[in-house]
Amino acid sequence: MTALPKFENAKILVVGDVMLDRYWFGDVSRISPEAPVPVLKVTRVEERPGGAANVARNIAALGARCTLLSVVGADEAGDCLQRLLTEQGRVEALLQRDNTISTTIKLRAVARQQQLLRIDFETTPSHEVLNAKLADFRTKLPEADVVVLSDYGKGGLAHIAEMIKLARAAGKPVLVDPKGDDYARYRGASLLTPNRSEFREVAGSWKSEEDFGARADKLRRELDLEALLVTRSEDGMSLYREGSALHEPTQTREVFDVSGAGDTVIATLAVMLASGAELPEAMRIANRAAGIVVGKLGTAVVSREEIVQDMG
Repeated sequence: MTALPKFENAKILVVGDVMLDRYWFGDVSRISPEAPVPVLKVTRVEERPGGAANVARNIAALGARCTLLSVVGADEAGDCLQRLLTEQGRVEALLQRDNTISTTIKLRAVARQQQLLRIDFETTPSHEVLNAKLADFRTKLPEADVVVLSDYGKGGLAHIAEMIKLARAAGKPVLVDPKGDDYARYRGASLLTPNRSEFREVAGSWKSEEDFGARADKLRRELDLEALLVTRSEDGMSLYREGSALHEPTQTREVFDVSGAGDTVIATLAVMLASGAELPEAMRIANRAAGIVVGKLGTAVVSREEIVQDMG
């Protein structure tokens, strides 16, 4: 494998649904007398940027520059996200404030490195704020090498079809991490990166590897995509382009936590492409990055140094 390209000059524009990942770590030594549930005695609290903010974190951790456009509430969680992203460095976080919503929070209770419970808080942004975000997109687009649209289904990408058209008209590659069963809104993107279950939701179940490839190529053609990359857990990754299919086996190692792995994949792909790599090589490095990040607890990132070390 060739050496990694330099990442420091790569500029990525990330748009999508951000959230605050909160972790309550503690110990469980008894069952509640009120109900048959464990009692968690919290000993430590952690907060990390999640969703599209985790994509931005991963881009910065690799050493590239990132501009993040999203919507948060005018609340403490929104303030926390802004602070965490500012502290990250190499991330310009343009977070539109919406007084009508609460910032999306995913609260996880963890004991002995196992999740006991996850509680979600979320509301859909207003149209006025989303229009302001689209205006920011038009302003920041010329500065970007690659555009990443990170869809978590929280309502922050209502204008995604328009964003794809604007980016492609400007000659910018557009990478999309999809959600839901309506992929028509992603038509014309450069690359779509569903995981296996997301792909099954839109393409249906397959009976063989040949059937899988046929469904993938059909979806790619229907959506007018340059490429479709399906992340397949223990089966690695499969990349489909016009007239070709490329499979990358998974990196064999212990899987600790898969949350946020898709963010690491699309962030690494974007940074590699913005640094001049071809898509097959970008996929190989993204596969390595994913193999590293699943060995970490919770929403995590991978550095350029870790990838270099993993390459041996």
